[in-house]
Amino acid sequence: MTLIEAYEEEHYSIPDASPVEVVRTVMEANDLRQKDLVPIFGSESIVSEVSHKKRDLNRTHIEKLSKRFNVSPAVFL
Repeated sequence: MTLIEAYEEEHYSIPDASPVEVVRTVMEANDLRQKDLVPIFGSESIVSEVSHKKRDLNRTHIEKLSKRFNVSPAVFL
């Protein structure tokens, strides 16, 4: 197992992504637009601010995103 992990890390490493990049990626993967995330963020303006890195994700956003996309909250940290 250790050898496999070392090989993958060397040849197929995945770069770290910012929380905003993760949100954009899951939006694209699920064919979503900003208005589709209003129930999570509360308004389109907040979704826009997060998308443009003018506002950070808060704990509530992270909890709702992790439930919506069925992933660990750590994905958005």
